[in-house]
Amino acid sequence: MNILAVLAIVTPLAVYAELGAPVNVKARTWEESIALAQKTVAKLSVEEKVKLSTGLGWAYTQCVGNTAAIPSVNFPGLCLQDSPTGIRFARNVSAFPASINVASTFDQGLMYNNGRFMGEELRDKGVNVHLSPVANMMRTPQGGRGWEAQGADPFLTGASVTEQINGIQSNGVQATLKHYVLNDQEAFRQAGGDIIIDKKTLMEYYIRPFKMAIDHSGPASIMCSYNSVNGVNACDNPVLMTILKEELGFKGYVMSDWWATHTELDGLKAGMDMVMPGSKACCDAGNSTVVPAWWGETLVSNINNATVKMARVDDFATRILTGWYRQRQDEDFPATNFNSWFPEEVQLNVQRNHKAHIREVGAASAILLKNSGILPLSAKSGSLALIGSDAITPPSGINAGGDHGVNPDGTLAQGWGSGTTNFPYLVAPQEGITAAASPLGLKVSVSSNNWDIPAVEAAAAAAGTSIVFVNANSGEGYITIDGNEGDRKNLTLWNNGDRLVEAAAAKGPTVVVIHAPGAVDMPWINLPNVKAVIMALLPGQESGNALADVLFGAVNPSGRLPFTIGHNITDYHTQIDMKNPIQHYSEGGYFDYRWNQKNNIAPLFAFGHGLSYASFAYANTAATQVCKGSTKVQVDVSNTGAVDGHEVVQVYLGYPKGVDQPAKQLKGFSRVMIGAGKTASVSIEITPDFIQIYDATKNSWFTPEGTYTVFVGASSADLRGEATFVIDSACSTATTASAEPSAPTSASVAPSASVAPSASVAPSASVAPSASVAPSASVAPSASVAPSASAEPSAPASSGYVAPSAASASYAAAPPASAKPKPTPSNLYSSGEIATVSLFALLYPIFFA
Repeated sequence: MNILAVLAIVTPLAVYAELGAPVNVKARTWEESIALAQKTVAKLSVEEKVKLSTGLGWAYTQCVGNTAAIPSVNFPGLCLQDSPTGIRFARNVSAFPASINVASTFDQGLMYNNGRFMGEELRDKGVNVHLSPVANMMRTPQGGRGWEAQGADPFLTGASVTEQINGIQSNGVQATLKHYVLNDQEAFRQAGGDIIIDKKTLMEYYIRPFKMAIDHSGPASIMCSYNSVNGVNACDNPVLMTILKEELGFKGYVMSDWWATHTELDGLKAGMDMVMPGSKACCDAGNSTVVPAWWGETLVSNINNATVKMARVDDFATRILTGWYRQRQDEDFPATNFNSWFPEEVQLNVQRNHKAHIREVGAASAILLKNSGILPLSAKSGSLALIGSDAITPPSGINAGGDHGVNPDGTLAQGWGSGTTNFPYLVAPQEGITAAASPLGLKVSVSSNNWDIPAVEAAAAAAGTSIVFVNANSGEGYITIDGNEGDRKNLTLWNNGDRLVEAAAAKGPTVVVIHAPGAVDMPWINLPNVKAVIMALLPGQESGNALADVLFGAVNPSGRLPFTIGHNITDYHTQIDMKNPIQHYSEGGYFDYRWNQKNNIAPLFAFGHGLSYASFAYANTAATQVCKGSTKVQVDVSNTGAVDGHEVVQVYLGYPKGVDQPAKQLKGFSRVMIGAGKTASVSIEITPDFIQIYDATKNSWFTPEGTYTVFVGASSADLRGEATFVIDSACSTATTASAEPSAPTSASVAPSASVAPSASVAPSASVAPSASVAPSASVAPSASVAPSASAEPSAPASSGYVAPSAASASYAAAPPASAKPKPTPSNLYSSGEIATVSLFALLYPIFFA
């Protein structure tokens, strides 16, 4: 046998090391980081500056994107890696909930923690740049990658990505906010798709989340998108780059999406700073002698012949190094210790105890759409029939299909595409429910063949309660499943889902659980035996456990819809024209709940809707506006039910008469734990930048003068109190209290109902929520100063919604940040460095290429 083959057998395939304590990196200021970057750039040759900006190709290095090392200045190069659900193409990593679930919690502490814990794994794996989070809008429920983003509201989106960025970057990992901008559908995304939009709409609804993140978290990088905007490719678009770097004051670097570069110089001249993955076409394994690379040697020639000015070169080099210095990656940041293209190799396990957080978010994001008293389940529920393939572990495997690009034959917990992560394991609903039912003496049966309707009917007839599991799926456009080219063709359930519900409901009381990337049609919603519906979305690896926590009352549901669910697809107005590459965003900001309000369309379930096993009443709404500063909204919320629970208090803003804005827009929220019979005084701050609107004639943000109305309630369609305040040049202040206390939030079918659960459904003391890991910084900015584009990002708690409280979460996955030791970067790994590439990866090309 060849000696190398023997060596491959007897040598460990990877070097192990114990994980050190999590770090808490205090980022340098932008000014300090820029100064360090400029000093380094001054030492670089033209060739070295270009190396900073040009990717090394696809499947040629360890990560989905890499830049070259520059030994002369001790720069090791960058590893760039997907995804919003974890670390793509890696092993021994966690599969986090989809971003749409994170947003559905309406809990900024959980948003922060999601970034924080994901960032721990990224750092442990040696990933410099995380290609997440996603700030695109769910303009239409059909959009294939909507589950990777945060929903249909710009404020909720901005709040969620801001907290996630703060969490990611607290580990010294660079976050990448994407996709800039209007990458809201898969149809024609890479084939001439062009979005036509006016600047006011662009700024107020699609760029606002990017603005919020820049002002309040300071992402190291932003990724420009494939599509064109008003006739010009986004990555080549000087208007978009000017908005980003000049109007918004973004100091980081702009990278292309993978193969979103269309010309040699247009993007560079417009303001793009890094080309990814470097090669001109997918997927050439990085061999530039076969497929030429963008930039690289060609850019060096264009610089040397003065086609490209040196000032632009120094600018992109400085911006790239600024992100590296700002996150202190010059201070012993771990070397990359995995290889995307050889997943067979043994890899460092970086999951820590993140499963606890994943389970917590899975439960906190479960949205109880309807409940006629059947939930929570108890010993009185009778035997349980779990119906549908979505209840079981996929027989074909939990990671079947590249990037999960298959129609799953079991439960659905992620969509498909580059936003996915390999599951280390997947708890199916059957496992979680069986474990929870056993102590109660409840028998559990399973009927998982979606097409065997007689078997479904028999199982439902024999059970005390049926739980029907249905799903629909979507993803990225390079994978097509059942004719769905990323975007969904329609909003119907997959795999005979509607028929399953109808068959079970014809035989007895039925609970419906939906795993989907967004809204689905529910033609069966008013069937008498459909007693409860839970929208579980895409909850990640702890799916079954998180669901069981809600079904059995260990966790009182508090998830809220980050989008509207209509009666059918025509309710949404904004739909994807699958045959036309040109999409006109002529509706302005009137999509989702804003469209419903304008046209008096009653949704099936409104944006912000979600029920609880408790009930809540609102009283004493008031608003106080500080001269040229923030507006404080206060309300008393009472838990009038028999069990403790979280209420998600939502603040919607109405602008003065005559101002061209929708009637009510979300501008604040707070998820608050309130004990049964207790009252909480909730205070939510609306900072000046969240009130500002855009003047497209002056290319600037401004605050209209006049009388504003704040509406406080449990959803966009369930508003319980209101108050007014005045903004004028003379700094007058007006405060108006609400009228009588409002009706409680429902625990039943309709938002207006008020049926409270019985005392017997109280969660046990052993599952009481514990404190979550809150953002470490909590100092709010001065109320009289609006954040400027050049200012340092403020602490997470300053962005206009209430800072996380100690009672805002359960399942503590790690001790509070304040309790963690702060090791120096060098002791992240307590047993020495990790091997950069395993021996197997080195020898693989010799034996198998």
